[in-house]
Amino acid sequence: MFENLSERLSRTLKNVSGRGRLTDDNIKDTLREVRMALLEADVALPVVRDFVKRVKERAVGTEVSKSLTPGQEFIKIVQAELEAVMGASNEDLDLSCQPPAVILMAGLQGAGKTTSVGKLGKLLKERQKKKVLVVSADVYRPAAIKQLETLASDIGIDFFPSSPDQKPVDIAKAALDHGKLKFYDVVIVDTAGRLHVDEEMMGEIKDVHQTINPVETLFVVDAMTGQDAANTAKAFDEALPLTGVILTKVDGDARGGAALSVRHLTGKPIKFLGVGEKTDALEPFHPDRVASRILGMGDVLSLIEDLERNVDKEKAEKLAKKFKEKKGFDLEDFRGQLQQMKNMGGMMGMMDKLPGMSQLPDNVKDQVDDKMFVQMEAIINSMTPGERERPEIIKGSRKKRIAMGSGTQVQDVNRLLKQFTQMQKMMKKMQKGGMKNMMRNMKGMMPGGGMFPGR
Repeated sequence: MFENLSERLSRTLKNVSGRGRLTDDNIKDTLREVRMALLEADVALPVVRDFVKRVKERAVGTEVSKSLTPGQEFIKIVQAELEAVMGASNEDLDLSCQPPAVILMAGLQGAGKTTSVGKLGKLLKERQKKKVLVVSADVYRPAAIKQLETLASDIGIDFFPSSPDQKPVDIAKAALDHGKLKFYDVVIVDTAGRLHVDEEMMGEIKDVHQTINPVETLFVVDAMTGQDAANTAKAFDEALPLTGVILTKVDGDARGGAALSVRHLTGKPIKFLGVGEKTDALEPFHPDRVASRILGMGDVLSLIEDLERNVDKEKAEKLAKKFKEKKGFDLEDFRGQLQQMKNMGGMMGMMDKLPGMSQLPDNVKDQVDDKMFVQMEAIINSMTPGERERPEIIKGSRKKRIAMGSGTQVQDVNRLLKQFTQMQKMMKKMQKGGMKNMMRNMKGMMPGGGMFPGR
C-alpha cells in the first residue's frame, strides 16, 4: 500500500530536505508536487485542499524559519499533517461494557466483511484473550452462513448457527441471548451486504442495530475503491452511528487514497487494516506508523511487534544454542527460518516496514520474490531428515527425486543447495569472527548480492 504515493513524496521531499532556507517559491513548487502526488493516489479533493493549506500555513510560519534544518522541519510538518488527516493515534475497540460486548459489522458486498469477522475474532481471542462468538445475519447470500461457520472452525472460535429462512433481527437477538447465557466476552454479528446502498438494506441494518445495541459498529470497506470508500462510509454513517472503519485489501492497493480520505470525510477512525488473505492478516491502524511508511521511513515498531508475535522463541533459542556450541547450520534450520519469515508476511511484508526500502531500485525489488521462498520450502520438504541434516549426500538420483517431489526442476534444487552452502559459510564465519564478519557477509545475502540471484 502507498507504494506510488511513497515513491512520489520521497522524491519530492528529497529536493527540499537539504535546503538551508525555505522560500515561498521552493515551498510553492514542493506543495504543487505534494498536491499532485495525493491526487494521483486517489485522495479526495477536499482532503487534498485542506492538507496542502495546513502544511503551507505551518511551513511559511515561524516553525521552519527558526529551525537549523528547514528542509527536515518541512518533512516533519508533512508527516504531522498526514497523521492528523488519518487521526492522531490508534483508536482501539471500546469493549468496556457489561459482557458480552456486541460488535456489528456493516458494509457493501465483496468488501471482505465475513473474512474480517473471522480475522477480528481471531485477533480478540489471541491478543486480548476474549471468549468470542460469531454469527451471520446475512440471509440473502446462501454461502455466507456456511463461509463464516467454516472460518470460525478453522480459527477456533465459536459459531452461532442461523439459516436463510430466519429474519436478521431474530438471528442477532438469539445470538446475543446465547452470548449472555454462556458468558461470552464478545459477540460479533455479520450483516448482509448489497452491491450498492439501498433503502431496504439500511432499514434492515437499522433494525438489527436497534435490537442488539452494539458497543462498536464497524464499517468494512475495500481500500481498492479509493475515495469512493470514504463516500460509501459517509452514506452508512448517516443511517448508522458508526464507531470505526476496517479498511480491507490494503495489500492490493498501491495508491492509499482511501486511508487518507475516510477519517477526514466521515470523522470516523480507521481501527484496522486488512493486509492479506490469511486469518491473522489484520493490523491495528496506527496513523503515525502509516505516515512514516508513506514518507519512506519504514515502520520499525510494527516490525518488532510482528517479530515478538510470530517468532517461535523455543526454536530461536535452540538455534542460538546450536550456534553457541558451534554446531553446523543444516537445511532443517534453514527451513525453520523460511517458515518464520512466512509467518511475518514474507520478505516483501518485512521489507515494506524497513526504512528506505522505497528507495530501492525496481530491479532489486523484483529479485525479492516471495514465491521463491515458497519453492525453497517445498524443495526442503521433499528431502528426507537425513538429507536435511547432511546436504552433501544429495547427488544425481536424489536431486531428481527431490525435484519430482516438490514439482520443480533439478536446476532449482541445485540453486537452493548453492544458496544454502553460501549461507552455511557465512554462519561459520560469524561463529569465528562475531559481529564484524556477520556485517561484512550480510552484503552477500542481500538481493543482487549473490544470495538470491534473479530467476
